[in-house]
Formats: sequence, structure tokens, C-alpha cells
Amino acid sequence: MSAARPLVLLYTPPFPRMQSPIDADCPGCVYTDDRGRLGEAAAVLFHIPTLGGTDMPPKRPGQRWVAWSMESDVHYPVLADPDFMRRFDVTMTYRRDSTVWCPYFGPGTDAAVLAPPRPKTERSPAVYFQSSRFDRSGRVAYVAALMRRVKVDSYGAVLHNRDLPGPDRGRDSLMDIVARYKFTLVFENSIAEDYVTDKLFDALAAGSVPVYLGAPNAADYLPAERCAIDVRAFSGPAELAEYLNWLDAHDDAYREYLAWKTRGLSARFASLVESLRGPAFCRLCDHLRGVRRPAP
Repeated sequence: MSAARPLVLLYTPPFPRMQSPIDADCPGCVYTDDRGRLGEAAAVLFHIPTLGGTDMPPKRPGQRWVAWSMESDVHYPVLADPDFMRRFDVTMTYRRDSTVWCPYFGPGTDAAVLAPPRPKTERSPAVYFQSSRFDRSGRVAYVAALMRRVKVDSYGAVLHNRDLPGPDRGRDSLMDIVARYKFTLVFENSIAEDYVTDKLFDALAAGSVPVYLGAPNAADYLPAERCAIDVRAFSGPAELAEYLNWLDAHDDAYREYLAWKTRGLSARFASLVESLRGPAFCRLCDHLRGVRRPAP
């Protein structure tokens, strides 16, 4: 475990859309997905959402097991099961109390969110993207009710009412579109502490004001004061729609939600980003090697 470059075995693969640690360039350790090297691995990395019914291997003396997940424990309740999680020595998740914290922001987010907003050229004040059917937050019903009271352009497969203006270029298309709207509905697929996904930071970076439904402590992850609208502050879709329509009609009040981009980031958020310097898998390597890093 004290080897200069510990071997880390990726036992279960991540989802295809995710970066694999095998592709990470971390000089502090060596990653492999060759299960034949289980006996020599200093650590074994399990991607919990794809673990399924996979048989767990025998744990070698001195070997450390790592539980890795970026998915909400609402969708994967095994992550909140103490008996299951007791098998692991290290956790690597979006949760702030993880051994190796991996939130949906990091190096570069500070500069990205400070990009100046672009002119709001769309007739509808709000935009929505949702293609996944996962909904443990009540987001579909809430957005549907909101759309009856405020104009919302929905480009995703869910509640779809507008097509993309050109070829789908993935995140580039999303960012170009979001930048044209005053508001972006950022509704998480589940409500869980610390589960604040990249949708929030994409809206901020694009210069659109996020209307957020999700983690109860999301304010802890905002880059500045008065940069987003918390859905929980309203009694329901009717009151929220009234406020959005009012802001849409009062430009000075709306611009107050973008003023933070010239004032700069809060010291708290800047400190969080600083604590995350380096790719997540390299921070895991540092932990396995006993390299101390600043606490988030």
C-alpha cells in the first residue's frame, strides 16, 4: 500500500458516457481493468451503479476497496445501506463526506461560470432540457404545471415542444441554446443532500439564471449570492410562474441575478474549487499514497 505507484483495479466499468480511470493520466498510480491482477492490486475500484449482481471477489489482506458513484443514492439506495457500505475502505462520490469528494464541478468551473452573459434573444423567458425519464423529484409534474403559466421552450424528449435549431452537437448545442434564455429550469431527477449536478453549473456558465429544484443544501455550492432562484422558496408552480413573469417584464430586477458575474465569486466557492485541483482519479491516487490535500 505504500508503493510509489499503487496498482488500482477497476473491477466494474462505469457507464459509457463517463470517463474511465483507465484513460486517466495519473502519475501517482497505475489503473487496470485486468481482473487477473486482483492479487497484486493495492486497491480495487467498484463503480456501484454497474455492480448489479456481480460477485464480489475475495478481499486480499491489506487491500483497500473503493466505492465509486456519481449517481444519487435515491436511485441507488445501496449507497445508503450501512451494511453494504461497510465493505469499503474508501468512498468516492458526490457526497461531501466522501473520502475522495467528487462533486459535479471542479478545476475550470470558477472561470467558466464568470463568462459574461449573452443577449437574451428568445421570446420565451425559460428553457428546459429533459430526456431521461428518471423522476424521483416530481419534476415532470411541476414543470408541466409551470408551462401552463409561463412560456417555456422544452427541447428534450420529455414535455417536448421545440426542436433543436440545427444538428445536435451535444453539450455545445445545449450551451448555445441556454445562453439565449433568461431562465433555465434546472430540476434534478431526485432530491438528495449534496446531489447538485452539472446542469446547474452549465446554466450559470451560459449566463442564464437557474431556476433550481434539487439538493436541499444547493446554496452551499452556488458561486455567489443571488445567482439562482430556489424553487422551494415558492408555494408552488403558480407563485413561481408569477415571479418569473414579473422578472421577465422588469429588466433591472432581472439583471440583479447576473450582477454577481462582475462582482466575482464568493470566497467560499473559490475555496471549494481550489480544494478540487487535479482530476478525481489522481486525487484518489494521492489518497491511496497518503498524500495530504487541503480539506474541502
